Amino acid sequence: QVQLVESGGGSVQAGGSLRLSCAASGYAVTTAYMGWFRQAPGKERERVATIGTTGTTTHAGSVKGRFTISKDNAKNILYLQMNSLKPEDTAVYYCAADSNFVRLWGGQSLYWGQGTQVTVSS
Repeated sequence: QVQLVESGGGSVQAGGSLRLSCAASGYAVTTAYMGWFRQAPGKERERVATIGTTGTTTHAGSVKGRFTISKDNAKNILYLQMNSLKPEDTAVYYCAADSNFVRLWGGQSLYWGQGTQVTVSS
């Protein structure tokens, strides 16, 4: 059974940093396309960053230069390093995994974590 468990969320002041982790079980991160998504209250879920099986990454324009997605294949963990956080980054962050990149990109991944709250105050 596939499980994705996020951790590392919390409350931080603007300009601060957080690192989110997503521990995967039942699914090797080396074989999956993985990504981070977020959903703020009253807004649609949006894609934040993705990482492919060979390590190729994409980052949304709103976070480029501030957030970095990475993974540790040996530990089977996905990360999202978030620096220079802004109040508009406040959201529930979800990790996702799929063997199909198109499904992941479109937010239709087969597997999702339960989410972790990130709150950035001004």
